[in-house]
Amino acid sequence: MTIQQLKYIIALDAERHFARAADVCMVSQPGLTIQLKNLEEEIGIKIFDRTKVPLTPTLLGREIIARAKKIIREVDEIRDFVITEKNILEGEIKLGVISTLSPYLIPLFIKAMRKSAPKMNFIIKEASTVQLMEDLETGAIDIALMATPTGNPNLKEHIVFNEPFVAYLHPDHPLAKAEFYEMSHNDKKELLLLQNEYCYNAQLLDICEIKDTQKIKEQFTYDISSIETLKNLVRAQLGLAIIPELSIINETEKSYFKPLKDPKPVREISLVVTDTFSRKLLLEIMSKSIWDFLPESMKENFSYRKIQWNDSPYFIKATKS
Repeated sequence: MTIQQLKYIIALDAERHFARAADVCMVSQPGLTIQLKNLEEEIGIKIFDRTKVPLTPTLLGREIIARAKKIIREVDEIRDFVITEKNILEGEIKLGVISTLSPYLIPLFIKAMRKSAPKMNFIIKEASTVQLMEDLETGAIDIALMATPTGNPNLKEHIVFNEPFVAYLHPDHPLAKAEFYEMSHNDKKELLLLQNEYCYNAQLLDICEIKDTQKIKEQFTYDISSIETLKNLVRAQLGLAIIPELSIINETEKSYFKPLKDPKPVREISLVVTDTFSRKLLLEIMSKSIWDFLPESMKENFSYRKIQWNDSPYFIKATKS
């Protein structure tokens, strides 16, 4: 017995005619007849008396049709309930954000969501890319805001924006006064990386065309995970950094950063969920809220190339160690 078969007998009861009922159900008349026959054989009861014109339910058929109508009403109520739950902007959501994005975007995001979804309660966790993917799959978080693609077939990615990278240079750097920055051979060993931020580091190595991390500055090893610390190291003339553009939106001193040449390297930022996450309206609201608060320069069309990290040999090696 199927929901569709129940809908067929309800339509037959309403139309009392096979051809008209088939039209209502958008099925062929032979198809409807076969389904009715299959249902009657399954339950061992004749639902309609075919000898009468118009078609008439049997005594037991009337009771079966009445129960079928109740079942269909309940099915519709379940469907309406699911739709409502998917669209409701209330409740608690655990949101994970990569540490290279969180300090700059989350304050803007919180402001926006207070207006867009005032009844939502967000619990925000800052973590590395690898940790966020693990947390999504274990259910520790509901949504991750992170660089994509992840390369994980169990996750769904909803792209929000592309974030350009910029160079962060100290005032005595040879290109400090240039219009654009282009990585030189001497600069490669001065590049500052973040400890354990595999996706971010892999992106930088791709941008700078560095294959061997052993060639990077060897006198000191920095066990840090903050872009702000990288910027302070640059100000102290201890190296240079390639950083995401959102990390400079509050900078008052503009002389430290330089745009990179077109096509600008960008990282794709997405809202990432598991394949069972159903609250699509919430994702749309979150995506729009983030987009609305982005700097206008990031909304404009510009020439870019996407920098990926999940297929980087550095990322694979680092995450397996």
